[in-house]
Parts: sequence; structure tokens; C-alpha cells
Amino acid sequence: MRVPTESEDSRVIAGRYRLRSVLGSGSMGTVWSAYDEFLQRPVAVKEIRLPPGGTAGQADELRERTLREARAIAVLSHPNVIILHDVAREDGEPFVVMELLPSHSLAELIREHGPLTVEQAAAVGDAVAAALEAAHAAGITHRDVKPGNVLVADDGRIKLTDFGIARNVSEATMTRTGMTLGSPAYIAPEVASGKAVTPSADLWGLGATLFNTLEGHPPYDADGDPLETIGKVVKGEVPRPSPGPLAHVIAGLMAKEPRDRLSLREVRQQLYPMLTKAPRVLFSPEMFQQAAGRRADATDTREMSPAPKPAAKPTAGESQELASDPGPLPFGPAPAPKPAAPGRGVTATAVLTTVTILLFLISAAGGFVAARVIGAEPVGPPTKQSSSTTVEPPPTKFERRTGDASSVRGQDATFSVEVPQDWTRFTGSGVGDNLPPSTLVEWVSPDGAQMLAVDHIGGFFPGYTIDQYLKGLASSRGLAYSQVRPAERLTDGKDGYALTYRTFDKGSNGSQISRTTFAEVFRFNASLWAVSVTVPTEQENTARAELYERMAPTFSITG
Repeated sequence: MRVPTESEDSRVIAGRYRLRSVLGSGSMGTVWSAYDEFLQRPVAVKEIRLPPGGTAGQADELRERTLREARAIAVLSHPNVIILHDVAREDGEPFVVMELLPSHSLAELIREHGPLTVEQAAAVGDAVAAALEAAHAAGITHRDVKPGNVLVADDGRIKLTDFGIARNVSEATMTRTGMTLGSPAYIAPEVASGKAVTPSADLWGLGATLFNTLEGHPPYDADGDPLETIGKVVKGEVPRPSPGPLAHVIAGLMAKEPRDRLSLREVRQQLYPMLTKAPRVLFSPEMFQQAAGRRADATDTREMSPAPKPAAKPTAGESQELASDPGPLPFGPAPAPKPAAPGRGVTATAVLTTVTILLFLISAAGGFVAARVIGAEPVGPPTKQSSSTTVEPPPTKFERRTGDASSVRGQDATFSVEVPQDWTRFTGSGVGDNLPPSTLVEWVSPDGAQMLAVDHIGGFFPGYTIDQYLKGLASSRGLAYSQVRPAERLTDGKDGYALTYRTFDKGSNGSQISRTTFAEVFRFNASLWAVSVTVPTEQENTARAELYERMAPTFSITG
């Protein structure tokens, strides 16, 4: 890992993305930790590079492919996928701007701690399968599923990254330049033999990733000759994992023939019984503290900031506490007053200035009176204001949306609810502490500050109770959870409770962020449903009436 130089550290891409430090570097590009100075948030920026020996035509093809793939990936919104924010250009070269997730790659965790447990591997497998389901539904193939592209955060978030951006210029380059599509140790046999890349290749990559997760090493030799490794993938026997609960899943994914591989839905159904704990519980903070002291490599995503520059010492008489820079003014500073002409006293200058101002005011007043008289209008001020200058914001427009919260076990659960027109929907899955997995459908405001969430757990009753769900909700956040209003029985005929609570998180600058959630948790047949609205705490008084009490009554289960 090289340390960025002084000039690199100060680079600004597209006038807004300031590069800070290198997160990873490889033959196809460099990933930077950066800061979006316009939106004031940390981001990751991938700098695309042409591999050595490439021609000018291949460079143009790479740029066009990068832009084409970025446009496709931009529509992919899923909790288990790293979000693509922007594609910026600098000197004609594309830079891909992505979500920056403070995390460690799965490859790093395996190197530090060895093979993971079955529960940890199942959580990873379910998250990656969910991400691939969303990608394949959008017509996107990842093409390089491997532990280095799976990110695990210390709060339990698991995300898949690097969706095909700047892999190869085209599939044909494997025979033209010797470049391989994907990592040799995880490449699917049909791709290694030169056939077209299909979504089935991602299934093999998921199986090979799970193999590494449980065995502590890839299914094929990643450190040897790449061509020899590819030869083993194409012609050799498929390695079998050690016997265990996940052996059948891995074998089903790593079938030589693409048509024989398990579907992603089948994978998630087989993993479901193993998802008994939340990822936040499975991946303890100690795992990340230990890994924090190790030097990162090209697949790691841990931010490695350069040493801070020493602050300049204040000069004599200068205050050491300065106000924060307010940024550029919308207008230029007023010109400095010119010095008085030589030989003119201060008193004479003041008298002259006063006389000039009086003459100007008299002239202006006379012109005003003349204009009013000519227009046959009264000279005096109007008796009352003719109109108000206050502009009311346009009312929020709501529209009815439908959602599918069906469980991975095939239990259908569709619903509809009215939400603001410009909110975006996300669908994912979650596991509460000591509770069954749930399907979570969320609508989020454009600025990310407000959210409507619908949480569904199929088959929750009679094995569990609503009280257990509420206790699990509180225990999952620990001290960062505080009830504002105790749970009260619903009065609209539903079997459940209404509650209000606050959660506390740390912002990127160390400040505390408080959010308030209004929620209804109720039983419907054998399922548990939770409908909630979350807003910044400073908005809770208005948001209760304008959002929660506006949307929650419109929620209805349709199937």
C-alpha cells in the first residue's frame, strides 16, 4: 500500500470530490477515500486505469464501458449493495463515486481470524444472495463475486461492491491480450473457458466465496500461476468443502454446468434456518479492532488516512479560536475607502460628505413626490399592506404504492400504503436479536432524513409474542435506544401496540445524531407487522401529524 503524496492528497475531482487517501490499488485502478465538498459527506472514488500495454482504442472502449456500466448500476438500490453516487470526469477520464462504508473485507476477516462459523457464513451468504437477486432482477451480472468484494461493517451491515466497473474492456480480451475476466480462484468454469458471462457465473462465485469462508482458503490455488489455476477450474474436479450444514449449498452452487446450480431463492431458503442471530451480534466489535492494526491490501476498504498536518501557530495577538470558514461569499467584498486627498482636513471632508448626502436625499425626495403627483397617487404611505410576501411551500403530494414483504420461505405478504411521490423504495431483509428473519420494505426521502418502514415476519405466531419483538428492538440498540412514549394498545381493532422511541448514532464528525420513530406493531393471522416512520428528532412534532398520522392509517395488507 503506497502512501499518497502531498500533491495527490490535494487533488479535487470535478470541482467537488477531494481525494484523501488510498483504500486499494490494482491493475485496473485505484480506490480513494474522498470527501464530497458539495454535499459534505465522505465517499469512495474509483480512478479507472488502462492496464499496461493497452492501445488507444482499448482506452476509449474502457471509458465507454465504464460509463455504460455505471448507468446500469445506478438504478440498483439495495441494502446489501454499495450505492453508486456519481460518475465524474476529470481531464476526460472517468471517476466512479460510490458510498464509503467503514468496514473490512471478508477476505481480511478470514486472514485475521481464520474460517468463520456456520452462522457467520450463513449471514454472509444470505446478504450476498440478496444483493445478487436484486442485481439479476435489474439485468446486472456482477462477474467477480469473491471475499475481497464482500464488505462487513462492525454494525452488522454486509454489502457487495465492485459491480463490474472497469473489469475488462470486453469478454474477447481474454484471448486477445491474455486478461482474465474475474479472479482466477473464483472464476466460473464456463467463463474461464471463454464462454459468455451469464448470471450463473455469479452463483459459482457465491459458492466459491462460501467455500473460502468456511475452509479458510479458496477452492483453487490463488497464489500460484493464474493460467494453471484456470486450467484446474476448467478441467479439474470441483473441490468439496468439509461436511457440515452448508456443504450441500456450496456443492449446489459450484456445479460445473450452469444449469445445474442452485437458484438464489433456493440458496436463501436453505440458509434461512441458520439465520438465528443478527449479523451485528455474529461479527463482534473485537474482530474489527484486531484487524484495524494490520496493513490493508488492495481488497480492503478500511480508510488509511495520511498523517495530519500540524496546525499553523498563531502569531502574536492573534486569537487561537477562529470561527469556521463560512465559504465563499455570494458577492465580492466592498472596495476599501480611498484615503483623503492631501491637504484636506478631516473636518472639511466630513462636512463635504454630509452636504453631498443631504443634496442627494432632497433630490430623491423631490423626484418621488413629483412622480406621485403626476400619477395622481397620494404622497403619503399606504394605510395597509396590499399583499403578503410570505411564500408557502407546496404541499407534499402522496400516492399509493404497493410493496412485497414476502418471506424467504415463500409466505406471500403484499401490502399498499400512501407515501410522498418523491420517496424511493428499498427492499431487504433483517434478523432481530434471537428473533426470526424479517422482510423489510422502506421508502426514503430524497435527502435520506425521513423514512417509512414496513417490517414483516412470517410465521411469527404462536412461537413468539409482540413483547419479545419489542424487547428485541430495545436490546438491539442498547443504550442508543430510549422510549419517548410507552407502548400503548392500539384502538383501531388491531391486535398490537403503538410506541414512540428515539435512537442515537454518531455522525461522521463525531457529533450525536438523534432520530425519533413512531411505530405500530401488530398481529395479522400468524404474521407480525411493524409500520414505522423515522425522522430527525428536531422534526418529531411536525412529522407526527404531517407524515406518521398521514401515512400509517393508509396501510393495508393485500395478500
